[in-house]
Amino acid sequence: MKTVVVIGGGITGLCTMYYLKRQAKENDMPIRLILAEKNPYLGGKMHTVYEQGFIMETGADSMVARHPSVLKLVKELDFESELVYNETGISYIHTNNELHAIPAGSTFGIPMSVESLNSSTLISEEGKKRVLQDFELPNTKFTKENSIGEFLEYFLGKEIVEKQIAPVLAGVYSGDLYQLSLASTLPYLVDYKNEYGSIIKGFEVNREQFEKAADKKFVSFKKGLSSLINRLEEMLPEVEFYKNTATTEVTKNSNGYNVTFDNGESIQTDVVVLAVPNNVVRNLLKDKQLESDLEKFTNGSAITMYLGFDIPDAVLPADGTGFIVSHNSDLVCNASTWTSRKWKHTSENGNLLVRLFYKSNNPKYEELVAMTDEELTKVALEDIRLSLNIEEKPVVVNIEKWINAMPKYDLAHNETLQVVLDKLDSQYPNLFVAGCSYFGVGIGACIENGKNTAEKAIKALK
Repeated sequence: MKTVVVIGGGITGLCTMYYLKRQAKENDMPIRLILAEKNPYLGGKMHTVYEQGFIMETGADSMVARHPSVLKLVKELDFESELVYNETGISYIHTNNELHAIPAGSTFGIPMSVESLNSSTLISEEGKKRVLQDFELPNTKFTKENSIGEFLEYFLGKEIVEKQIAPVLAGVYSGDLYQLSLASTLPYLVDYKNEYGSIIKGFEVNREQFEKAADKKFVSFKKGLSSLINRLEEMLPEVEFYKNTATTEVTKNSNGYNVTFDNGESIQTDVVVLAVPNNVVRNLLKDKQLESDLEKFTNGSAITMYLGFDIPDAVLPADGTGFIVSHNSDLVCNASTWTSRKWKHTSENGNLLVRLFYKSNNPKYEELVAMTDEELTKVALEDIRLSLNIEEKPVVVNIEKWINAMPKYDLAHNETLQVVLDKLDSQYPNLFVAGCSYFGVGIGACIENGKNTAEKAIKALK
């Protein structure tokens, strides 16, 4: 019997196992399936904490509903009855110490019509006139490999990029817009410009699909994202789960690979899937020839904090779901989600639950990361006081520090990835890397990557 070892029990590793099991059954292939995870629980960054009637996600808080792999997997798992969708409402940008609504009819802060542009309170009349040059300027030099920051500034102007678009996009993609390619963010913007002569006109023509998706963009589950992880585990009774077991080394031999764990056990396997962060891949392989390429993948960091209060959610601005911080603000945080408003299921009694984000591009990040939890809580409470005029003490505080754990897809990412994959293919046959360090940061992308990795593994075993 052939053996496959998947290292890493996050969503990518679990989906790799799920689709491996399914494809092995379809191909009538008996396979020993082993998954090793260093934590005592599965899920990785998808992990739910329950306290004082609040549901808090330590990592991602939801999945993008329109990603084709998401609802397809939920349906396959017969888990649709547990789905919850986000509440719709107004998202704000905090600038000049005021909350300004991100204009209706915009996507990532990019206006989808002239009406949306004119409704903005974030940019000046001169800035709005500059945006309209989008209808006149032809695209003679930009491709999907260019930075999205340079592209948008060239056609729409610096002011709207700086004040309205950059805060939103940087919040989603955790990076400098001038170091992120169009290909890794919003590649369709180039298509719109080339086909319709205008980014805004391209949005207008395709507006229906964006508005349809805007109402219910995100999904979670009644008991949080960990319930999806638990469901996947339930569906895999044949898999040998090595929880609370760190992998220390992967070595190639004449029969495949030897995987060694921190408990001293070793397993001989035909196929290895490394569904772990890039730094873990580097430590496991210890390959000097690969090291120079693997070290090119970059990561950001973030501190996320939940604060739950014994006061009603109704103290929030009407219809608001949160804000992103722009320039000229006394707030320290980069963004805040009013979680109990956006996700009704997260607050059992309808009380206020707020989440704050402090990212590594924050000017005060080095100070923040050195603080104690008590000091961080004081910073967060001051941000809540300044933004919402709330001075109550929290009944729940949850702090997570994701240090060098947020993959950044800079301009060199795709090229570097191809070099690494080519080297792995020639030097490490039947060993596959997977996960958000390489193939996309969203949960939907991780599910899709797990399925693709399973197909490669099955092909290698035939």
